[in-house]
Amino acid sequence: MRRLLLSAVVVSGLMSAVAAAPARADTRYYAYNASDRITQALTKGVTLQVRRGLFGAVTVERLFSTTQRGTAGFVRGGPDGALRVLPQGAEERDLYAIDPEGDGRGLSRALCPGADEVWLAMGRVRAPRPLTMQAVGRWSDGTFRHCVTLQYDWRGEWQTAPAGPAPRAD
Repeated sequence: MRRLLLSAVVVSGLMSAVAAAPARADTRYYAYNASDRITQALTKGVTLQVRRGLFGAVTVERLFSTTQRGTAGFVRGGPDGALRVLPQGAEERDLYAIDPEGDGRGLSRALCPGADEVWLAMGRVRAPRPLTMQAVGRWSDGTFRHCVTLQYDWRGEWQTAPAGPAPRAD
């Protein structure tokens, strides 16, 4: 009887934790500064809106420009062909399609001029670690091409989404 009661309490606790999982997921804003000349020429710095799940998994939902008023949404996932064209030694494997709505089209054109679709391959996004993104495009003939590697240094975490240009961290 005691064993049955203990099992019921454990199962009840696990069910409560699973049911509360969506409530524990939270949105965070991770800011990064460009760490090389190529990245500075294209994006200067970015803030990523990320959703952190119950067990710490992070999904990138949106990118904000930290120097202009531009944002782009992301859709998780993408074709395997985009990963096959990454440079040798690239460890980024999480694909995000850049949503062409709003400023997404401009970001896609800046990263992969002439591509019909653009994805960003990222590694695990974690605070306070640097971040590398690989931009990959698909052209009208169906070929995938690696466009550019973007490298960022950790800057900090925002409490809310940035409303405009962020102050420079010098």
